[in-house]
Amino acid sequence: MSSIFKKVYFVFLFCCFISFTGFSKYVLVPMDADFQKNHLKSYGLTYWALQQGQKVKWLLNYRGGSFLFSDSEEIQTQCKIRGISFESLSETDTQALLQKIASPSKNMEAIVLEKAPKVAVYTPNGTQPWDDAVTMVLTYAEIPYDKIYDPEVLSNQLVAYDWLHLHHEDFTGQYGKFYKNYGASNWYIEDKKRKEEMAYDLGYTKVSQEKLAVAKKIRDYVIGGGFMFAMCSATDSFDIALSAEGVDICASVFDGDPSDPAYESKIDYKKTFAFKNFTLEKTLKYEFSDIDMTSKRKGVLKEMDYFQLMDFSAKWDPIPAMLCQNHTSLVKGFMGQTTAFDHQMVKSNVLVLGQNQSNKEARYIHGIKGKGFFTFYGGHDPEDYQHRVGDPKTELELHPNSPGYRLILNNLLFPAAKRKKQKT
Repeated sequence: MSSIFKKVYFVFLFCCFISFTGFSKYVLVPMDADFQKNHLKSYGLTYWALQQGQKVKWLLNYRGGSFLFSDSEEIQTQCKIRGISFESLSETDTQALLQKIASPSKNMEAIVLEKAPKVAVYTPNGTQPWDDAVTMVLTYAEIPYDKIYDPEVLSNQLVAYDWLHLHHEDFTGQYGKFYKNYGASNWYIEDKKRKEEMAYDLGYTKVSQEKLAVAKKIRDYVIGGGFMFAMCSATDSFDIALSAEGVDICASVFDGDPSDPAYESKIDYKKTFAFKNFTLEKTLKYEFSDIDMTSKRKGVLKEMDYFQLMDFSAKWDPIPAMLCQNHTSLVKGFMGQTTAFDHQMVKSNVLVLGQNQSNKEARYIHGIKGKGFFTFYGGHDPEDYQHRVGDPKTELELHPNSPGYRLILNNLLFPAAKRKKQKT
């Protein structure tokens, strides 16, 4: 081989090498405010990739909590179909990015997502579109889920699921305490009748007894390693039901007999997940207890109602960091039957992820129970400030970048992360 031929040959090989290493190897789905057109569907894409057996890296605190995929024609096609912004990265660029994230000086981490969690939503048949923000966002993001309710929970079917969402529900047997305002309404009368019939069919004489049994099954599911996410009244009513086990706290309009006159002294706060030292609402007011801040929020204007996400170390506290990933740290507030939680009544071992410090209220909290985890999120619908019974559902096509809805989807992806051993 002549020297000239050798030179040409090696130049050719060098150019091929440069071209090969410059090829796109990864797809980055940025999650910052400036570059992502559809934050919510990006979670659906991530779930889809996990279903295909791919592993995805969740880049905590990098550009709003971006996602990194191995490049393929299918991934790019899915991004285009779903209207998701993405960037192609070479092997060199990707390794440089991961080295930057791994640096001890950066509050970032690359978390490996391994498996698409199997999702259950606790909701009755005939649920209206305005009833549950989570089913709306799962549908919009194209994340599949199963609907389950009391018969499935009581027959131990929860063990088949990794993630459980509690529908806007009342676990105390007081029918959401809607009686005062809606007791004569057809929907209330029919709902009460359906719940009573279901309780009797399942072998209980009262709805409160049946709902307590459901709450205890959910408690055991979490203790055994499940993940529970609850919003609005499913948060405080769940804890209240557990704390009042064996005690009648229901007025006669709910269960046909008076409540225990000494029930206040029989509440057991040791049985709750998140709350302590609360006082139950004795009247027919649309309220369960003083855990909720709705009636305490004096002078809070809609235009000024925001809560602040807390800042956690991505390397040392990856779980709360995951749950707080967002393209803004300031999230619009929104109301519900349970709007927010009184700071004084949140247990000391429960993390506050989001709060309005000036109102002394926690909006978004997380804790460990046994081998499992729970997150409570105050309010009803992140893009409908004061949703009322019968209002039309939120059209998420109008809110594809909703920070409030992103928090729901952070929780859904959390069980997909590679687990490290947790202290109970």
